[in-house]
Amino acid sequence: MRMSHEFAAASAAAQHCRELTTRGPRPEERAVLLAAWRRDLARMLAEELSALLSGDRLEVSVSEPEALAGHAVLARIAPVAANSLLRCGPSAETALIAFDFATAIALTERSFGGDGKVVTSVPDQLPRSAALLVDEIAATIAQTITRASLRDGALPAGTAPIGEVIVRSESAVRLKPFESESEALLFTLVIANRQGCEWRAQLAIAAERMERLLPAPGRAHSARGGGVRRAPASAMAAPLAAIPLPLHVVLAEIDLSLVRLQTLGPGDLLPLALGRQVPLMLGDKLLAHGSIGTLEDHMAIRLTRFPSQTPASQGVA
Repeated sequence: MRMSHEFAAASAAAQHCRELTTRGPRPEERAVLLAAWRRDLARMLAEELSALLSGDRLEVSVSEPEALAGHAVLARIAPVAANSLLRCGPSAETALIAFDFATAIALTERSFGGDGKVVTSVPDQLPRSAALLVDEIAATIAQTITRASLRDGALPAGTAPIGEVIVRSESAVRLKPFESESEALLFTLVIANRQGCEWRAQLAIAAERMERLLPAPGRAHSARGGGVRRAPASAMAAPLAAIPLPLHVVLAEIDLSLVRLQTLGPGDLLPLALGRQVPLMLGDKLLAHGSIGTLEDHMAIRLTRFPSQTPASQGVA
């Protein structure tokens, strides 16, 4: 008797997408994962941002998130601020990072060696140096979010961190980081140094995107390893090195009485005594001395001495 049979499927087998067949983390698992993600992100940011702020030893904390509607999150951010829309995480999620102008200026001052105190009086427009530094910090935060979402916080060898600033705007509403009625999570980042300064930023992520930024349940997760060490911040490094600085040469200085000054008019002649050495100035700061001459039919200054040089060590530049 022939016992073997050939069977044929009555219909095509059902194909289910991964989202329907994969179980997400339980609420208690998600709470643990989110706490670990916040802790690792804070530790990594403390390391990465130190190089941008004159080598400060920083402490960073990431608050527990507030779950709010998208429009409520945007209402928490100042109407005019340094806002950046980020692309981060292994699945290229978007997030919003916001610094108020006072904080952005204080961080810039600290990066140049100042005390970094936050003041209340700020300009209507962010200075270019502050805008460049905020871009650098925002890109660093995007890359660090990616590391915090990866296994062991490490990147594959030879792989650049996934994280960048997509677009920036003084209005967070224009960036449209999430739907107005959808749920979003609002984190507060607190950056502090050992001199008592604190700088705050707001990080907002759509709730559905946050789920994809958390590491998978059961995955070992640590903030150690895989980081790209940054060189200490330097005024000679990008992006600050590209800022144009206006210099001027003082050919002569004269003294006039107030009476003579009030009687000046067109056609008056003022005698000038040109010295052999004239100063090259940056604002009120003396940079160097030099002699006036010509270069290819243009006036030029030949640098001969810098303030830190003694007569015995003078050179020609």
